[in-house]
This record gives sequence, structure tokens and C-alpha cells, in this order.
Amino acid sequence: MSDIGAFAVLQLLADGAPQHRYEALVEEARGKGLCGASLEALERAKQLGLGIQALAERQQQREAGLSALVDTARDLANPHDLDTLLKVITRRARLLLAVDMSYIGMPDDAEGIVTVRASDGHTTALSVGLRIPGTGGMGRAVLENPSPFWTPDYLADERISHNPGIDDVVKAEGLHAVLAVPLTRGTEPFGSLYVADRSVRHFSADEVALLSSLGDLASVAIQKAQLLDRTTALVAELERHTVDVEAGLRGARELSETHNRLIQLVLDDCDLTTLSHEAAKELGGALRVCATNGTVLTTVGEMPEGEDSALVLATMDAHAAREPVALDGGRLWAVPVAAGSGNLGTLLLHPERPWTVEDERLLRLVAQVVAVQLLVESSRTAIAEGQVRDDFLGQLLGGPQRPPQQLEQHARRLGLDLTKPHVVVVARPEGDARGKMAVWASSYAHRMCGLKSMHNGCAVLLLPGTEAGAAARAVSAELSPLLGHPVTVSAAGPVSGPASVHHGFQEALRCLDAMTSLGVLGRSASVRELGFLGVLLSDNHDVEGFVDCAIGPVIDYDQQRFTDLTRTLETYFDAGGSPTNAAKKLHVHPNTVARRLERISELLGPEWQQPERALEVQLALRVFRIRHSLRWRDEPAAEAAAESHET
Repeated sequence: MSDIGAFAVLQLLADGAPQHRYEALVEEARGKGLCGASLEALERAKQLGLGIQALAERQQQREAGLSALVDTARDLANPHDLDTLLKVITRRARLLLAVDMSYIGMPDDAEGIVTVRASDGHTTALSVGLRIPGTGGMGRAVLENPSPFWTPDYLADERISHNPGIDDVVKAEGLHAVLAVPLTRGTEPFGSLYVADRSVRHFSADEVALLSSLGDLASVAIQKAQLLDRTTALVAELERHTVDVEAGLRGARELSETHNRLIQLVLDDCDLTTLSHEAAKELGGALRVCATNGTVLTTVGEMPEGEDSALVLATMDAHAAREPVALDGGRLWAVPVAAGSGNLGTLLLHPERPWTVEDERLLRLVAQVVAVQLLVESSRTAIAEGQVRDDFLGQLLGGPQRPPQQLEQHARRLGLDLTKPHVVVVARPEGDARGKMAVWASSYAHRMCGLKSMHNGCAVLLLPGTEAGAAARAVSAELSPLLGHPVTVSAAGPVSGPASVHHGFQEALRCLDAMTSLGVLGRSASVRELGFLGVLLSDNHDVEGFVDCAIGPVIDYDQQRFTDLTRTLETYFDAGGSPTNAAKKLHVHPNTVARRLERISELLGPEWQQPERALEVQLALRVFRIRHSLRWRDEPAAEAAAESHET
């Protein structure tokens, strides 16, 4: 009977019978009275048969898994972008292990935050894009020790460092069993592949090995996809660069053609207006060309009205930077017209279309062509006249080398009358002027009907007028805001005649040096305003002017009313500023001295007793007294000499 039972089990194996048929075979034999050693032999045969059947099923599953893995490898070998590839991997993993859900997590920053990049089989929107801290969930165990990690019931597993965010997703998806394998680049993990089931499940060693093999294939495919993405991005960047280069070459050819057309106009002996019309067409806007002194040489189109100070500032900035400068948000552009280190003028453009880099290049090119045109026309434009005027002032400042009559004739040809009073102003910037001074000085001298020259970084102006101090203050008030830093301004004069200009210039320079020594940088002053320092600095030593400025009203009052205020003032200082002591020396009542001092305050102003003013008053009194004494002493000798001559 044992042989019959063994053959029956073999027949069941051959038929691929289900497990319950084996149990039925044993029950049938027991029902027929089989017992003892024969029943035990049949039971043993059944167990062997079931084991052989399980082994065969495992072999079939392994073959099926390997076949599916091969199909997956073929699928992964096809070119995909990274996001598409991750979706393919998660779908294949879910089907390969017959689980409910699969997903991939990859770190995306230096802090180790893991982001769920792809998911398959999910029923909520919580998984994709979920950011998982590197210290929570199964990810830490997989990434720190690159090996598979699985749990039959995630929420109940105490081996796992639970994170509230991850646990919420697990609960929402209803997951229990989770298996994770690392995705590696060489020996370094760069992500994890997860599969999960919504029931408690113990993953077999074959399933863990199968998913690990899929993870190895996926790692290679992901690296290839990342390389493909980088290569694609690089190719796209190269294509964009190629397009930009081609556009740049087209722009360069167009600029070259425009340059050739404009230069040909200059070579064909066109005038500045004709050239400006053609340039305005190319630039697409209104165009104006100005000389260095601000004279408008030509205008094409309607230019916007603006403040003169803003235009002067834009012009100065353009010449300082030697490049186009935008004004009023690009509403107006100023570009210097220069040749070498010389400034020929300024080009102003009011564009009628949105501004581009190519337009700025074209504007630079037009400015160069205009510079060539201005050089060609230099003999008959305001540029040449401005240079002649600058050279003429330079000759005057260095000391006249020609007879005064010739210099006066030359000045009249330039529209100047040097026989009338002028003042010399020297302006020194206390900072980097970067070429702005020359541009401003040309414009200012033109507006004031004067002359300008540059001397050691300072602007020297010869301006019509008699008030040197007022001229210095006016220059300081306009120039300092334009430059954006302090300007020290000195002035001398008035001067009349060509020869006096040199002396006035030297006085202004000494005044500037005195202001520097006194530490009053960034201010304005004239030689006369420096008081007795002005007398020392002056070439002609205007003592009379100094005395008249300091105590002239007191002297005039004494002469007109036969009073004694001058002597009272002198005695007051000799008495140490004490009205009582002064009264004793004058032999008058102290109230008399007090009334005289009140009168003096009315004549000289209330600040005459301040230390600085008091010093000038005392110096003026001493000079007045010495001059008076010398004149009185020499009068008898002069009278005797006159009588002897008459005899």
C-alpha cells in the first residue's frame, strides 16, 4: 500500500494538483482503514510531494521574476527623461512584486531632505513631492547602510524612527508592509526604491533579492537619464549660444554696413546736418549735436524739453565715463563725441523705440562718425572757435608775450572787451572729477560770455564783472552739486587789460593756496574777502581798499562830522577793550565813550568786536595811523622842495 500511495503522490505532482488534493488523498486512505506504518509512509510522501510542489512553484516564480526583470531592463534601456524614467521604474516595481504601491525618494539638498520624486499605485495626493527629513522613516537606515530594509507592518515596527509627516501618509494610503532598497552610484547611495502593501506581509528572500536587482538596474538607468538630461541641457545651451552668435554676427554686419554708409557720406564732403539726418534714420529717433561749450550745431526731429542743469550733468557724466549715459529713464541719451583725449562735443538722442544693446552700439558708432565729421569741419565750426578761445586765455594766464594792442584786437575778434572789468575764478574739485570739469567749464564760460582754460586739474575762468566774491560763490553753487563732491573756488579782481589777467590769475592761485592752508576746502572766497590775508596775497597790495573795507565808514563819519570816533576806537583797543580805561585816556566821561562805541557799532555792524573782525579793525587802524603820520611828516619837506623849485 505504501508504494501505491507514493505513486498517487507522484501522479498528483505530475498533474500539478492543488494542495487540498494531497490532503484528500490522505483522508481517503485513512477512510479505507489504512493505518500504522503504511499511513505514516503515505503522510511522509504527502509532505515530500508538497515540498517538491513548493520548490517548483518558487522556481517558477523566480523564473517569472527574472523574465519580468529582463523585460524591465529592456524597458529601462530605452531613452527617457528623468521624470518619465522614475515613473517607469515605480510601475515596474509594483508589478514585479505584485504590491499595492511603489515610490522613489531622492535627497535634493545638503541637509539630507528626501523628496518623493515618483509614485505608482497611490490613492492620495500626499506622497508625490513629499519632503522627508533624512532622520526619519526607513530612508535613514537605507541611506546610512546601503542594504535592503523591510517591515511587515510599518506603523507597528519599533525599529523605525517614526516621523509624523511620513506616518500620516502611511495612514492615509493604508499601508502596512514596506520594503526599501538603495539606489547607488558606485558605493554611494543617492536614493531609495520602495514597495508597499496595504496588508501585513512578510517579504521573502527572493522578493527582496528581486527588488534589489531592480534597484541596481534602476540606478544605472537613472544615472544615464541624468547624464542625458545634462547633455540635453548643454546641447540646448549651445544651440542658444549659436543662435546668439549668429544674431551677433548679423548685427555686426549691419553695424559695419551702417558705418560704411555714414563714413562714405563724410568722405563725399557732406555737411553735419546731412550726416545727422542719416544717423537719425538709423537710430530711430530725434538727434542733436552740441559743441563742447553747449552750442547746438544741428538738430534733427523734435527733442524733449529738459532742465539745462540735468542736460549739463548728463553731458558731464557721458564725457567722464566716455560712454553713453541715459537720462530720465532712457528718455534721452547723451554720448560723448571725442577724438583721442580731446572733447569735440556731445550727441543727444531721443529714441522713438525700445532701447536695445544693438542700439547702444550703433549710437557709439554714430558718435565716432560725427567726431570724424566735426574734425573735418573744425576750421568752420564752434569747435575750432572754442579751442582758439581756450588757447587765447592760456596765453593771457601765462603772461602776455605780445603787445597789449595785438592782444586787445585778438580779444575783440573773439567778442571780448578786455578794457572792461573782469574777474578771474579758479575752481579746484576736492575729488575725482574724471573729465567733468572741462565739459562744465566750457559750457559755463559760453553762458557767461567769458573764457575758460584748464590748469593742473583746475578750471580757470575769465568772466565779465567786478565782484570776484560773488563770481566765486556762483561757480561753487552750480559746480558742487553737479560733481557730487566739494569744490574749492577762489577769485581775484576786477582786472582790466591783457597784462592784468596774469596778475589776477596769480592772486587767485595764492588765494586758493591760502584757503587750503586755512583748511577751508569746499568753500569759495576772493582775495578781498580774506581781509588782511588778501592784502598779503595781492600783487598790488590794495592797502587803501583793505582800510576802507575795515574802518572806512568810521573814517568817513569823522571827516564829515568832525568827530573823533577813529581815535576813540584806537584808544579802546589800546585800553584792552575797557570803556572806562579808554575814557580816562581820552579825558572824557565813560558814558561818552559808550555812546561813541554804539555809533561805531551802527557804522561797522554789531560783529566788529568779534575776534576775527576785531583783528582786522586793529590792523586797519594801525595802517591808517602809520600812513597818516608819514604823510604829515613828509608834507613840510614836500612844500620846501616845491618852493625851491619855483625859485
